[in-house]
Amino acid sequence: MIKRRDLVTLVGVAVAGWPLAVRAQQPGRKRRIGILFAAYTKTDQAGQIRIATFLKTLNALGWSDNTNLQVEYRWAGAAGGLGALAAELVQSAPEVIVVAGDLALTELQRLKTAIPVVFTQVSEPVDSGFVANLARPGANVTGFQNFEPAMGGKWLGLLKELSPSLRRVGALLAADVAPHASFLRAAELAARALGITVVVVDVHDRNKIESAINAFAGEPDAGLLVFPHPNTIASRALINRLALRHRMPAIYPYRYFATDGGLAAYGPDQIDQWRGAASYVDRILRGEKPADLPVQAPTKFELVINLKTAKALGIEAPSTLLARADEVIE
Repeated sequence: MIKRRDLVTLVGVAVAGWPLAVRAQQPGRKRRIGILFAAYTKTDQAGQIRIATFLKTLNALGWSDNTNLQVEYRWAGAAGGLGALAAELVQSAPEVIVVAGDLALTELQRLKTAIPVVFTQVSEPVDSGFVANLARPGANVTGFQNFEPAMGGKWLGLLKELSPSLRRVGALLAADVAPHASFLRAAELAARALGITVVVVDVHDRNKIESAINAFAGEPDAGLLVFPHPNTIASRALINRLALRHRMPAIYPYRYFATDGGLAAYGPDQIDQWRGAASYVDRILRGEKPADLPVQAPTKFELVINLKTAKALGIEAPSTLLARADEVIE
């Protein structure tokens, strides 16, 4: 006969040996994850759409916020204090951190945290030292790559198609984001064949974006390449207004730049990548290690053209380009 004390001991040993996937679903136990945004504020619709997609995907995988899952958010939104927000999130000790943006991941890396990290909106994760390689990232970081270095040339080529008379382009970039140097090199290489001069327009200081663009503008046949950065994302309405004021065609990295009034955007389907991030969080919570989850390159890119803005700029988008567009805003 098994005594009650022995039975309790046996049950305890059995529970301890259950797979993490089973224990994760036990009633009353909430798993904790944190999300760190470099580019969006809490009220930014683009950020909210990404969160809604992320949570919907987790829900389909069996995780429900405030039921068996607790989610904490930190929104920097180009307002500064990103390092402090990252430290605060790490100190709260979630089981997984989801991070959006190169700058945010850099801050987490500086903290040398062992918490599993899943990233999105990060370019050149190997060259930046975030992961060892794409197939087996190693350590505690994995995720979804944003842009390849050649994207700078692709943006410039598309802008030239939209505006064949283009002769001078301002590249809105910041030196504190390592991939921007690669985008710039690719743009400059493409510019030689296209007969275009590329000029750096520094957006490191958000308060000086307007004066920097105004200083670049003024000559005919000018345009803008807008690189992904918390400052360009947070200032997209201002950049759109300035581009219209100076009658400069501009191309942007994400769909919402065009839906918010920009001329054109070309970049990966980030919504799809947030679904992927949710699947990685699910796998980590169920016991898999980030080191064994490969970094995923984007598989779907979106070209969006805003014909209303084109008309305001006096641009007639070529039919061949419109035929390739995933979305045309009229």
